[in-house]
Amino acid sequence: MSCYPCAAIRLLIYAVLTLVLLPVQMVALALRLKLADDLPRFYHGLCLKIMHIEVRYSGAPLMEGSGIIVANHASYLDIPVLGAMTKGSFIAKKEVASWPVFGLLAKLQRCTFVERRPVRAREQTLEIKQRLASGHKLILFPEGTSNDGNRVLPFKSTLFGVADTLLPDGSQVMVQPVSIAATRLDGAPMGRDLRAFYSWYGDMDLAPHLWQFLALGKVTVEVVVHPPMTLAQAGSRKEMARICESLVVQGHQAALSGANQGAQIPLPEGRRSGELIGCSPLAIVFEDFRLFG
Repeated sequence: MSCYPCAAIRLLIYAVLTLVLLPVQMVALALRLKLADDLPRFYHGLCLKIMHIEVRYSGAPLMEGSGIIVANHASYLDIPVLGAMTKGSFIAKKEVASWPVFGLLAKLQRCTFVERRPVRAREQTLEIKQRLASGHKLILFPEGTSNDGNRVLPFKSTLFGVADTLLPDGSQVMVQPVSIAATRLDGAPMGRDLRAFYSWYGDMDLAPHLWQFLALGKVTVEVVVHPPMTLAQAGSRKEMARICESLVVQGHQAALSGANQGAQIPLPEGRRSGELIGCSPLAIVFEDFRLFG
């Protein structure tokens, strides 16, 4: 089942890709180029190809413009899955900023780092609101931690408070729930035990987990997109967290049970119907991300 020479090749290609694009993103950020928004999505799309991850979309169309995407969280591999889906930045715990390599990558994607301290809550909420009001799309994992991928943990309602942010046109920011589930390995259903090869949680060490994952065959990840909502439609912050959690659980369970097989794949931000992210030819990836205009 494992191919360690394949893992070595994939790791080398990933390292070369990252080293080549790091200075490009640094320059783009320094010069405030549009490329700084486009390049992370392009990078994540190529990472999916390198890691042999196939992503299938189903459900509602992905919202455009500013907003918050909330998703369940099983692994660091959720980052390229969602990062290739849309132009956006992640809201991550402060500890991520100090991680080797991944911390730098997170900073270059302009992630917002938050601390779990009440004394910083107001300042962090204001920062997030300012980014939303400026037109940014942010991606949040409301569970607060990753898990084994076989379930969805309760959503924490604290950061849903930023959903009362008003956009320049006076409307409230949209919040869109998304379900993520690793469902197949080389085309065969992935059971509870095999899902641990994708999931990264608890006291697992990152490097050995990544090495083991890169040695696997093709992993299929299903992303179920649910309709977006505003705080006014939900009624309250806690109710919005409850509704989002309920929708994400439903989508996650449907993906694991195979209920989404053959479902209509939507058109996230201009993609063609039926396209599988991470499996399309490299030329299509270059064309689709429109890196230079």
